Amino acid sequence: MQGNQQGQLIYVVSDSIGETAELVVRAGASQFDRFLFDVQKYPYIEDKESIDEIIASAKESRAMIVFTLVIPELNAYITKQAALHGIPALDVMGPLMNTLQGMLKEPPTGKPGLVRRLDEEYFRKVDAIEFAVKYDDGRDPRGLLRADVVLIGVSRTSKTPLSMYLANKRLKVANVPLVPEVEPPEELFQLPIERCIGLTINPEQLNGIRTERLKALGLTAQANYANLERIAEELAYSKRIIERLGCTVIDVSNKAVEETANIILEMIRKNNLRTERK
Repeated sequence: MQGNQQGQLIYVVSDSIGETAELVVRAGASQFDRFLFDVQKYPYIEDKESIDEIIASAKESRAMIVFTLVIPELNAYITKQAALHGIPALDVMGPLMNTLQGMLKEPPTGKPGLVRRLDEEYFRKVDAIEFAVKYDDGRDPRGLLRADVVLIGVSRTSKTPLSMYLANKRLKVANVPLVPEVEPPEELFQLPIERCIGLTINPEQLNGIRTERLKALGLTAQANYANLERIAEELAYSKRIIERLGCTVIDVSNKAVEETANIILEMIRKNNLRTERK
């Protein structure tokens, strides 16, 4: 490929934003460091008329075309027109999709922009996990009003594991421990009740969980933390706060984190459906 002062023109053509093709072009161009390249993007191409304009411009400018058009009709059209006018053209996605189709015995969806949607989903998940860590265990009550879900309950009712599990489902979750000696943050009482979920548990099971926790920390199992009377006091206090809020309660006794999380996800789904119908 010959270079010039203006740089060798490469047209990146895509039915989405063109990130994939541009990345491939820049990676390839980096291996020819004695030449200049001018990359021009043509995103969101959805019709043959737009392709005709690009072909005409590429022919006049002696540009190369690199494209990611997953709609079969447009892919075939730009391939044909480039060959007809003697324009160098590279189909970035086609060979890979053809190979996958042959291996999987199933045609591709032909929907543009799916990679970007996957990227957006990934970053939403990362944001949700960072949110769950930041607003774990009532560290900053200012996060409560920004949360999709707020979990409340006494210590060792799986608030943190649930927060992280739901964060992986792209929900922003905060949690607040309920302790008799500490008044809950006022932000908790400003939440819509459908966004707040109270967690409760059988006293004897909680006693066993806390006892094992103390042992793991090298502390005596007789500490007040695992005392049944103390546990009963905490659960009674938690019940009063939950009733004051009027929020949904889930008994996590003998439930795996995944089971409780699925209950919460189903509740959210139903709430969203009710909202959409209004």
